Amino acid sequence: MEIARDYERVARAIAFLRREGRRQPGLADLAEYLGLSPAHTQRLFSRWAGISPKRFVQCLTVEAIKRRMAGTSDLLGLSLDAGLSGPGRLHELFVTLEGLSPGEFRRAAAGLTLRYGLGDTPFGTALIVYSARGVSRLTFVDGETDAACHSMRREWPEAELREDTAGAQAILDRVFARDPRLVGRGLSLWVPGSNFQVQVWRALLSVPPGGLLSYRRLAELAGRPGAARAVGSAVAANPVAFLIPCHRVLRADGGLGGYHWGGDRKAAMVGWEANSGPSG
Repeated sequence: MEIARDYERVARAIAFLRREGRRQPGLADLAEYLGLSPAHTQRLFSRWAGISPKRFVQCLTVEAIKRRMAGTSDLLGLSLDAGLSGPGRLHELFVTLEGLSPGEFRRAAAGLTLRYGLGDTPFGTALIVYSARGVSRLTFVDGETDAACHSMRREWPEAELREDTAGAQAILDRVFARDPRLVGRGLSLWVPGSNFQVQVWRALLSVPPGGLLSYRRLAELAGRPGAARAVGSAVAANPVAFLIPCHRVLRADGGLGGYHWGGDRKAAMVGWEANSGPSG
């Protein structure tokens, strides 16, 4: 998958652009850093992001992010005022979530066949765990494949774990569809979590692709105003990267904030979604 092979160099490019953003580095500066020609750098980045490095950086400025946060907040409010179950329905995300307590999940998984596999995504190699009931885990491994697989086996010791690389890649291709209208279409999530965590994750599923919001706004959306810190902990415990879109939660000042799978990957996701569309 060409776009996955591009990501390692693009991730280095994004880290450079974020680090040097104050001095507004140009294409020649980025190319020199990557050890490529300017033309090759432009083609590489544009193939991955769909836009130039310069335009990508513009999407990650505080001003641009604040505008998207304001627009998302307006959209969420309009959707809820209209009596819909949430903007997820408005945007037809088609992702359903079933959450169980960790103890209930372990008991339910005992003897169940859980399939897993490593696959390519636009943001690097990912491990996905799934069953007939839905996706239970999606995590980026960054070369730590053995550690990720050991962790999976420790978490579900009584389940039958069956490797299925082809099936895993097929699901990942659906998860990371370039057209945001197709992301996760028809997928179910089956995840362990406390009642509070599941409540926050359900609220996250209502945030449309490309949307951004603050922890305070997410707390309000989850029906727990004033609990932004606790909501932040629930966001950090998200077991399913990208599909439960914790990368869309930012600091109130427009800063990207932390991310379990790395700040540069979060920046990549925010910029990538800002420029995804039916035309690619």
